[in-house]
Amino acid sequence: MNFVLDWFLGMLWNLGLFQKDAKILFLGLDNAGKTTLLHMLKDERLGTHAPTQFPTSEELRIGRLRITAFDLGGHRTARRVWKDYYAKVHGVIYLVDAFDRERFAEARESLYALLSDEHLNEVPFLILGNKIDIPQAASEEELREALGLGNFTTGKWNVDLSDSKVRPLEIFMCSIVKQQGYGAGIKWLSQYI
Repeated sequence: MNFVLDWFLGMLWNLGLFQKDAKILFLGLDNAGKTTLLHMLKDERLGTHAPTQFPTSEELRIGRLRITAFDLGGHRTARRVWKDYYAKVHGVIYLVDAFDRERFAEARESLYALLSDEHLNEVPFLILGNKIDIPQAASEEELREALGLGNFTTGKWNVDLSDSKVRPLEIFMCSIVKQQGYGAGIKWLSQYI
């Protein structure tokens, strides 16, 4: 029966009659790659970007999703306004610089603040360990341990959490510069939106 439903929804999408709208927040510490990812998803081009000083938004189409993506910046001052964007959010993409081990504790603290916020209790979290193209970047296991998520992730593929009270949360390693890994993460996130 799921095959028939998937086929029908696929036909509606192909005809332009079905899509999902989603509000996604791009969060993480400064220099993690949020703006670079947002522009890569929008324009499929790399560029050099100045640090995000003020919240920005972009409209994206990815698969069956029409996304309003918010890049809120990651420096300490910017993190104070993140909570102003939590209303009606459908997902969070949290980026971590997998090479910058000196900031793992700060990234963990920031992530835990988000995960414990009651306004985000049911919001799925995609954590992207970025910059794996740099030699000596952390492995997924090291990043998972550094962020304290050893027992909190929910599985990468086809995990049905609809009847549980478990928040979808998973780590994917990526290199935005090399255009690797983040696509699988976004596909994972889209199944919960």
